[in-house]
Amino acid sequence: MLRVTALSAAAAIALSAFAATAPAEAAFHLIRWEGTGACQIWDESIPTKPIPSNYKTVSKPVPTFAAAIAIKDGMLKKGACKI
Repeated sequence: MLRVTALSAAAAIALSAFAATAPAEAAFHLIRWEGTGACQIWDESIPTKPIPSNYKTVSKPVPTFAAAIAIKDGMLKKGACKI
């Protein structure tokens, strides 16, 4: 049992060290769903594409979620997005 605990601890330390050294490359952009006109912030770190595929990318990637919210707010005020 002691070996399993030691092995688990070593794996946890190695994993946390890897996570600490990995660069944070979060990028967000705005997508607009066709048909409804609703806009949504999409996180590029998600390894899949939005489902269903009836959307259009309507902004350039930005590094933070707050920047994406600012873009969405501006598009809502201009009427380019409905919600």
